Amino acid sequence: MKCIILCAGYATRLYPLTENYPKALLEIKEGKPLLNYTIDEINKLEEIEEIYLITNDRFYQAFKDWADMLNNEKPITIINDYTISNDDRLGAIGDIQYTINSKNIFDDILIVLGDNLFDFDLRKAINFYYDKKAPVVGGQYENNKDLLTRLGVIESDVNGKIIGFEEKPPQPKGNIKSLGIYIYPKHIVSVLKQYLEEGNKPDAPGYFLSYLYQKEPVYVYPFEGNWFDVGTHEALAEVRELYKNKD
Repeated sequence: MKCIILCAGYATRLYPLTENYPKALLEIKEGKPLLNYTIDEINKLEEIEEIYLITNDRFYQAFKDWADMLNNEKPITIINDYTISNDDRLGAIGDIQYTINSKNIFDDILIVLGDNLFDFDLRKAINFYYDKKAPVVGGQYENNKDLLTRLGVIESDVNGKIIGFEEKPPQPKGNIKSLGIYIYPKHIVSVLKQYLEEGNKPDAPGYFLSYLYQKEPVYVYPFEGNWFDVGTHEALAEVRELYKNKD
């Protein structure tokens, strides 16, 4: 299994902090960037043979320097998608396809958004994936309707099979937020290629999820634990306060 971490966004809501520096490398506590928390969890998965992190041209060198300094136990390859702004970005789905093409990936894939912070065990979702033998999306029950309008929202049946999905719905039908964690079997590589060739949106990963669950069974694994979308100055301040005394 390969892991793809998506870090090609420009995080304009966090300017000026992220004008010339990636959000994923902002420190949560002294000496520990946001991305390191995600790497810690990925390192626990023996299935993951290699980590591919895709970013843009503006932040490529910062991630290269970070990876060199980290010297991680699992190899990390930094990929440059050669975009320079929001105007020419490939979109998350476009970046996944770019990574697959550039590294000739045809394996099971764990995809993680690089700018979220979580402390739950990915092993449970991997085991769930093996049990279902089908694509799995990480989710979490959420009662805050206002928050759901700003996220991807999943509807599922009693077995966890996804029966509906919406990106940032004004009136959410479900109560499970998507966490930007996807586990895909290797045959999805060809489905993703077909999705893009049909002219579908290359942006948020949820658009592909909307397409996929209507073609084959896709399941949601409901995580328990802390998950934060560190997209604003307020959210960044909150997680820094919460994590300042954590090991």
